[in-house]
Amino acid sequence: MRVSIDVQMHYSFTEPNTVALVLEAARTEGQTVLSESMDLGDAELHRIEGDCGVGQRIWARIPGQEMRLSYRSEVEITRPAPALDGLEALPLHLIPSEPAPYIRPSRYCQSDKFVAFVNKRFGHLAGGRKVAAIRDWIEAELSYVPGSSDSDTNVLETFAGREGVCRDYVHLFCAMVRAAQIPARAAAAYGPDVTPQDFHAVGQVWLEDGWHLVDPTGMCQADSLALIAVGRDAYDIAFMESQAPATLLSQSVSVVRA
Repeated sequence: MRVSIDVQMHYSFTEPNTVALVLEAARTEGQTVLSESMDLGDAELHRIEGDCGVGQRIWARIPGQEMRLSYRSEVEITRPAPALDGLEALPLHLIPSEPAPYIRPSRYCQSDKFVAFVNKRFGHLAGGRKVAAIRDWIEAELSYVPGSSDSDTNVLETFAGREGVCRDYVHLFCAMVRAAQIPARAAAAYGPDVTPQDFHAVGQVWLEDGWHLVDPTGMCQADSLALIAVGRDAYDIAFMESQAPATLLSQSVSVVRA
């Protein structure tokens, strides 16, 4: 599948500023960036490798008090949608070094708080069947409500309130999967079926032979997602972090099948 991505951002700052940007489609397994352009005016850009070598983080030094950003790309997605039910989880002692940290609790994914619930609700299942059941439970139990949470909303509040946006779904998904001793991490992605269109957060789980994308909102499948970056939770994959106070003037994300 081929998707075309168009991102336009306009922010003002209280002073000249440095921002961290995570919004370019990654050059990684399962997808090919066919074309790409980034326009940030007279900003000075410095790139560093993303977590686990997935994508890049851009440090942008904005000389004035306003940032206008335009990003366009075309991406060919070649990864299949995984059949989770047929995948096995590795025994704890055989999990390799890369996914091992993603079993532990993180700032927004307090997986240690969900061990009892996951054992009671999903303990009869194993491997990919357990992951699929957790995904299905979250999609069924939560309501997608834009504006119902903010950057400080924690996974326990999401579990109790049963509503949120993609970041909340992913935090709950990762917390529950980690509670089952299966590595899970957050991933930023673009998807043509995201409604309303925006930057999107999904999950990745380590089963058998590697990482597999899972969208607990149910909006997207792995074979339609253009991966941007990965991390422990939304803190690591935020599309923009600003050193100075930032005011949103306008922003649009458009992802369409090409």
